[in-house]
Amino acid sequence: MKHLALVGECMIELNGEPFGDMRQTYGGDTLNTATYVARVSLPEQIEVSYISALGTDKLSQGMLECWQADGINTDCVLRDENRSAGLYLIQLDKQGERTFLYWRNQSAARYLLQHPDYSRVLSALKQADMIYLSGISLAILPETDRTLLIEQLRELKQSGVEIAFDSNFRPKLWDSLTQARNCYQALLPLVDVALVTFDDEEMLWADKDEQATVSRLSAFGIPKIIVKRGSLGATVCEQGECTFVPTTPVENVVDTTSAGDAFNAGFLNGYLQGKPLTDCCRQGNQLAGIVIRHKGAIIDKSATEHLRRTFN
Repeated sequence: MKHLALVGECMIELNGEPFGDMRQTYGGDTLNTATYVARVSLPEQIEVSYISALGTDKLSQGMLECWQADGINTDCVLRDENRSAGLYLIQLDKQGERTFLYWRNQSAARYLLQHPDYSRVLSALKQADMIYLSGISLAILPETDRTLLIEQLRELKQSGVEIAFDSNFRPKLWDSLTQARNCYQALLPLVDVALVTFDDEEMLWADKDEQATVSRLSAFGIPKIIVKRGSLGATVCEQGECTFVPTTPVENVVDTTSAGDAFNAGFLNGYLQGKPLTDCCRQGNQLAGIVIRHKGAIIDKSATEHLRRTFN
């Protein structure tokens, strides 16, 4: 059995129109990925653990119970008596594209590394086969904690743990482009699997095309690079060879929230089973294609149940 540990933040999600129909649920990039990996994987093949912090309030407890019901190991979700989960609001346009408003500066997850029980989390990470995190996982942390986490990941990699990283660049979470670039440049030499979206790479690094992205990431020594292009598909590169894996067109797109997170989940399910990277991308495309037909970051579990049979 493989053990995948995902590090990040989950927030309370409000989805809808202000002063109109509003739905409360939860979401967060790494938690979305954790949920979908757990849903499409056999528990005897892949153990999925989430690494984060929540409050002790009823909303936090409710989220924790939902994650457990999805088969996520929550032993390393620490509880903070003084803070709670962050909050975000999704607003959708007629094409299903979304904009976000966030309230997260004092979230429990932001202070994960300062929690009195964090040493227990660090010990558990040493038992993982792969650690997955995103640019958001880094951006929400105080700068000193960011630096500390990267150093801890360096030690974990040296002990044999693989590192997977989705750059997931969100400008509003960083003080400047320079700050984000410096942080990413410190982490990227540790990465074994880069799962990046070209639009993010273009925004952060001014990449002119996918080849520029691949060349830049290859210079850090990353052995496996996947560049996502949304509805077009993804390019996967390994040992200098790149292959484009197209998507199947999706009609009636409802909400693109967490499409990239779902792609990552389908990919990681295949990767941890040792499948060819092109097959992993096909799984990612298939799962994302289902998720975008529904509202919200976490869709009804029944919509993806058949993939557990297909993927395993």
